[in-house]
Amino acid sequence: MSGQNVNVCDIGEDVKEVLKKFRFQKHTTNAALILKVNREKQALEVDEELETVELEELQDILPSHQPRFIVYSYKMEHSDGRTSFPMCFIFYTPRDAHMELQVMYAATQRALAAAVGAPRLLEVREIDELTNDWLNEKLRK
Repeated sequence: MSGQNVNVCDIGEDVKEVLKKFRFQKHTTNAALILKVNREKQALEVDEELETVELEELQDILPSHQPRFIVYSYKMEHSDGRTSFPMCFIFYTPRDAHMELQVMYAATQRALAAAVGAPRLLEVREIDELTNDWLNEKLRK
């Protein structure tokens, strides 16, 4: 164990409730729940909840220098004609984000992944990588 004190941010009941509602909602389009770390409170909070949003649109919504967690329900068309809505957990951490913030997000990532219950954890460092093509490639692996 290292001597550094890395704090896992608190995931409050209010955030857990929003996560649960988002997770069990019957989505018919792409939807995103964006979460951020409140550095002063060392707690996770809901930044935005978006219905009918494409990944490319998130490029304009997400801050370019601050990390975010994104829970994304994605409408995926399969080659056999089926449609599914996989739940994706995306950790967006820009390379030039403040180091203390990067550490707080990284420390909180595993606890939040467990709370989200999404089977896929994806990470993106450059905002312009956040595209449907990128997501399709990751989901088909």
